[in-house]
Amino acid sequence: MKKKDLYSKEEKLFQDKNKIYSAQSVKQIVYSTDVRDFGQVAKSIPCQDACPAQTNIPGYIRCIYEKRYGRAYEINRSANILPGVLGRICSRPCESACRHGEPDNGQSVGICHLKRSCADLKPASHRIIEALYAPTDKKVVIIGSGPAGLAAAHDLAGLGHKVVIFESMEKPGGMLMYGIPEFRLPRDLLMLEIKNILRLGVELKTNTAVGTDISLDQLKKDFDAVVVTTGCVSPRKLDIPGEELENVHNGLEFMKAVNEGQTPFVGDKVVVIGAGFTAVDCARSALRLGSTDVSINIRKTIEYMRIDETEKHEAQFEGIKTYSLVQPSKIIGIDNKVTAVEFVRTRMETSDTPPYRVSVPIENSRFLIPADCVIAALGQTPDGNMVSRDLGGLDKKGHNTSIDGVFAAGDFVTGSSDVISAIAGGRKCARAVDQYLIGEQRKQTVVRLENHETTDRPRSYDFIGKVGMNTLDMQERFSQSTNEVETGYKDDQAREEAKRCYLCNLKYEIDPLVCIYCSLCIDVAPKDCIKMIKDVPINADGTYGTYLETKDWNKVVSIAIDNDKCIRCGNCVAVCPMDCISVTKTELIEIDT
Repeated sequence: MKKKDLYSKEEKLFQDKNKIYSAQSVKQIVYSTDVRDFGQVAKSIPCQDACPAQTNIPGYIRCIYEKRYGRAYEINRSANILPGVLGRICSRPCESACRHGEPDNGQSVGICHLKRSCADLKPASHRIIEALYAPTDKKVVIIGSGPAGLAAAHDLAGLGHKVVIFESMEKPGGMLMYGIPEFRLPRDLLMLEIKNILRLGVELKTNTAVGTDISLDQLKKDFDAVVVTTGCVSPRKLDIPGEELENVHNGLEFMKAVNEGQTPFVGDKVVVIGAGFTAVDCARSALRLGSTDVSINIRKTIEYMRIDETEKHEAQFEGIKTYSLVQPSKIIGIDNKVTAVEFVRTRMETSDTPPYRVSVPIENSRFLIPADCVIAALGQTPDGNMVSRDLGGLDKKGHNTSIDGVFAAGDFVTGSSDVISAIAGGRKCARAVDQYLIGEQRKQTVVRLENHETTDRPRSYDFIGKVGMNTLDMQERFSQSTNEVETGYKDDQAREEAKRCYLCNLKYEIDPLVCIYCSLCIDVAPKDCIKMIKDVPINADGTYGTYLETKDWNKVVSIAIDNDKCIRCGNCVAVCPMDCISVTKTELIEIDT
């Protein structure tokens, strides 16, 4: 399909008016390591800055708009390794930061749903292209095949090292395989994206526990570097009477049993304790095992739950009740089986130290909730002793351990986090390992700057409502427990949602040496993004600070575009009589040093 066929009549008129596709255009590309450019990207592209893996979000959304789904998938994969997986289960820090979700701008763009669409809609003929280095004859072993381990394995294999993964479970994936229910993450999709990593020559050894089947000391002898990515495997306890009763499960073990095809006893009434994704997964899984009365019980209020709004909605839609400001004090049972949970009511109080809002038990407020089963989904903590008792002294800001040549990444270092953070940690660790093995840094992140015509995005796109995700109806959800609830965007829906992106990777700048201070750009700006300024302070790290504005023309040193507020409508470029406004596409990319 020709590019011009992708656009509506309105879009074509807008392009003709602004001469988007000029035959005279010449690309001018610069690769910058200037701290000011990094600062500008962080400030102007809040979605990318919020993503732990620094995914080029405007870049791949633009490709979806152009129906280049394969390219969109590659842009994703270059940063986050598992686009199809993350398009389903990412915690979406980018969406909370999206400028479209700010007051008066509407709802944030469905970034996560669009990530999924590029995986779902890419052509069957699409082939993944990898940038590979020559073999180094260095061998690296990775302990654990969760998201951090897979990310580290992918990058280290691409850098030319021989990589072997040891996994204690029967299948790879870690929490992706055993901690997330199949109705949220289909296992064929997970295995496909794992195999796309293994195809680089990564050797996978399952059913092999380091510390039991093979020692860390042996691995140190056999390999040039060791990377520990065993995550968080020790569940937190309730530490209340009755926790040892027969029908009390911890969230991780419960989900592991469900994902292995077992049917743990839940009964009719299930009480889930916890406020994160695992708690919701356990509750929804209990429904699919036949429970009729499932509740999630949290110490704080619902806005403090560590899940996104989609998960809250789906749990409520399926009939799961959420009780807030309650704290368990005792589990009651008869003949070693759960019959009820005693709770104490709590209230929120302000604290001078993080997290600043804490829950405090209320005296004489105890009450009982009948229960057949209790699931304590309180999260997990790392346990280095499972690998080796000598493994200690973790560098929380880096990836070194107290043992030379042994590195660590993911939740094992940071504590329980999310999948995208684990992937980011695995990739950063791979760089550290490569530098240790080679003796120099072979990759670096730079800002790619490319001159660009003004946006071809009509202002009317700002008023497109957010495209909802397609889901199964209630009967289909429960006809088979593994049926995926969210079914993804269709082609036209993906493009419609992609239209909403402000394309924050386009930087608009006014040349003060050409500007005649006519203020026409200020008059046509739909947002307060073009300012008369008297000074631009410099932050301690060398980046630009917040513009100091003035209304006094005698103090104006420049008229400037605040890209932190700009919605990239292009009105300023169209109206400027001096052609003094330039547009630059900015992208974070990796290059060889």
